[in-house]
Amino acid sequence: MHPSLPDARRAHPITLPSGTPHRGTVFLNNVINHPRISVGDYSYASDFDPPPPDGWAARLAPYQFDFAQDYLRIGAFCQIAHGARFVGASANHDTRSLTTFPFPVFDPSTMLGYQPDTRDTIVGNDVWLGYNALIMAGARIGNGVIVGAGSVVRGVIPDYAVVAGNPARVVRMRFSDTEIATLNQIAWWNWPAHRLSDAIAALQSNDIDALTALA
Repeated sequence: MHPSLPDARRAHPITLPSGTPHRGTVFLNNVINHPRISVGDYSYASDFDPPPPDGWAARLAPYQFDFAQDYLRIGAFCQIAHGARFVGASANHDTRSLTTFPFPVFDPSTMLGYQPDTRDTIVGNDVWLGYNALIMAGARIGNGVIVGAGSVVRGVIPDYAVVAGNPARVVRMRFSDTEIATLNQIAWWNWPAHRLSDAIAALQSNDIDALTALA
């Protein structure tokens, strides 16, 4: 017997054996309504001290202001542990000038035009961000990546890499190049719910052929 597919429409998808919803875990696309943040289905965040439902955007991405010029895009089936944060490009100061002091921020007439860094931050599908991971502005994290606890991630992280450290470096690859290409081609995270339900057992195994047979 394998577990059932959770309901992607629920804000709190975990129900404890007592029947009580677990408030510390949320499907983010049901609680985040932000013009500069997009999140795919089934991607969740967990927090030991969860904010109110309308506070998850500020908790995870405190620099993702409504007037920011950059976007945070998170794919489907991502798993975000307690303490993980996204440091958006709005946090950066201009390092090319004689001072890093952000004078334009303190003047309403120049605030909106001032952002020396406008790079989007992109997280792929089925990415696991460990406890207290810090994702810096402009990071491009591939599908299936595992980010170790406390890591500081910047730059491009290849699909299905395991990274750790500050700065985060590739520790190992989870699968062979051929297997990674197959997983990206299958793109199971885009499947409809009925196909995902049938694929849970295969997804929980290490048998890529079993998953391929369902594609």
